[in-house]
Order: sequence, then structure tokens, then C-alpha cells
Amino acid sequence: MHSAAADGSAAPVLVVGPAWVGDMVMAQSLFAVLAARPGNPPIDVLAPAWCSGLLARMPEVRSAIPLPLGHGELGLALRRRIGARLRAHAYAQAIVLPNSAKSALVPWFAGIARRTGWRGELRYGLLNDLRRLDARRLPLMVQRFVALGVDADAPLPEAPRPRLRADRAAADALRARLGLAAPRPVLALCPGAEFGAAKRWPEAHFAAVAGAAIDAGLQVWLFGSAGDRPVTATIRSALALPAQAYCADLAGQTTLVDAIDLLACAKAVLSNDSGLMHVAAALERPLAVVYGGSSPRFTPPLVDEPALFTSALECVPCFARTCRYGHYRCLQEQLPGPVAAAVLRLAAR
Repeated sequence: MHSAAADGSAAPVLVVGPAWVGDMVMAQSLFAVLAARPGNPPIDVLAPAWCSGLLARMPEVRSAIPLPLGHGELGLALRRRIGARLRAHAYAQAIVLPNSAKSALVPWFAGIARRTGWRGELRYGLLNDLRRLDARRLPLMVQRFVALGVDADAPLPEAPRPRLRADRAAADALRARLGLAAPRPVLALCPGAEFGAAKRWPEAHFAAVAGAAIDAGLQVWLFGSAGDRPVTATIRSALALPAQAYCADLAGQTTLVDAIDLLACAKAVLSNDSGLMHVAAALERPLAVVYGGSSPRFTPPLVDEPALFTSALECVPCFARTCRYGHYRCLQEQLPGPVAAAVLRLAAR
């Protein structure tokens, strides 16, 4: 059941978004389901401030409402103030994607009549449309997001794929500013993973793929945050000097929105299981992904025919941030030769 505003238009919906890049990209599938409701209700997303640029590239989102709090920070007084301010928006529904109790506070403070989310951490009362998750029926995270956009007893719609808008003019300006003018097709490498070392393929393996791609006539762009600079610098320095001229280290030099526009230029992308993997998929880039301790069974890249590399070790998937055995064999033993061959095939599409 969906409500209308006083003037007969569809009343807006507030979504409390996740705090990870990849999860926010996948949340666009929910936004698309909500936007397709009768009357096309406006959708606002409450999320960390860094998400604003990403949300601006999603046509379904009317506005991003910044929540300037870090991971795990309660900020009760701030959440109360934001909730009081949002009362004027007359939201028909709030959908809370994180499972924490604190994530449900703003909709409660805002007095939103219908507050929807999965049963989680002490949320009775804070949420009044509380759903019990059947993990077997909804094995994928994107399905769990989409299921909150329909009534509890409604059939689950097929999850629309996330599709981000890239700005070609902005990409051209970035290429000029960053000196990315080499007339070669682009292979994008995303060697970082904020979650932890159990998701990071070795730098030497990335460097081997970069070298093979450059030998095949491509140029390589290395993407990452400022925290990924040691990783990207190691990859570039492992290349022979002639090849280094065709490898640009962009870690820490671009915003997330910049990365969206530049990744859209790539002929192919090689990534760890990371937020940029989901960004590349939402840009419909030919994509190869190396998995370590995680698995594509829960959060696969939502793009046609990705090349996925996984380990057959008995301890995989562990979903740990670091390897409990200290050897990282799930990553080390996935050698660069087959990955490079797959990447070159993708780039030749």
C-alpha cells in the first residue's frame, strides 16, 4: 500500500542508505523499484556525505541527505535534529537498509508513518513494518534491498540492474588535467579493497597483468583512494621503464565521481571484490574480478558475462578481513596468466 501527498501526487520515500560504495551502488536497484510505483514518488536518500556525488549519478534519486557520522558512531542528538528537520517532507515511508538500531532512529524521530526494514538489532518499535529475512529465498544482497520496496506478501520483482550516469565532458577535462592523453585503449585496474587484505590480489599479480596489457597495445589506469597509494605505486614501479609510460597512477587524485567518469572510458576493468567493482558493473564495462576470502554468491557484479576468478580452497569463502592462517593462498595461488588472458579477451570485445 502506497500513500499520496495532499495534492494527489505520490508522497516521497526516504531510504536510509548503506555506508559502503558497493552496497550503495546495489541500492540503486531498490531506487528503481520505488521510482516505478504509481505516481513516481520522489526518493531521498539519507547517507554519509561522501555518497552525495554517487547518488547524483542515479536518476531515480531526488536528493541526498548527508549524515555526517562515521562507522559505528551513534550521534543521537544529531540524528534527532535531522529527524525533526525531515518531518516537513511528509514522507509516506522510510526504508532502512542497514541492520543496526541506530540506522532506524532518524525515520522514527521524523515521525514517518511506515518504517520498513529487516529484523535486526533491537529495532522493535523503531520499525513498524518489520520483515523476517528468508536467506534461502533471497540469497543476493540486491534481492534483499529490492524486497523492501514491495509489500511483505507481494511477489519479488526482478532486480533492475544499477546503471550510473557518466559525464563524457567531465571525463575529457579530467584526462586533460591528469595527462591521460595517450591514444591507446584503456585497461582500468582497481587493486584496492577497503574491507581488508583478504580481498586484495597481490600487487605483483596486478603488475603482471598490467605489463601484458601494455605489451598488447593498451594503456593502464590505476584507480584507488589515497590509502591505496602504496599498492598502486608498487604495481607501477614493478613495470619496466618503457611500460611505465603507459601506466598512470590515479590513486588519491580523483574523487569517486571522477572515478565514475574515467572508468566509463575503459575498454575493460580488472578489480578486486570492491566498491569500484560495482561501479564498473553499473557502467556496463567488461569486467574481470578476482575473489579471495569473499564470494560472488552474495554480491556479484551485476553486468553481463563478467570473468570471475575464485579459489577452490576449503576455507573459502571465509568473509574475514584478514587470513586467519596468514598465508592468503586463496589470492596468491590465483596466478596472473589466466587473468591476463581473460582481460585481453574482454578488452577485445
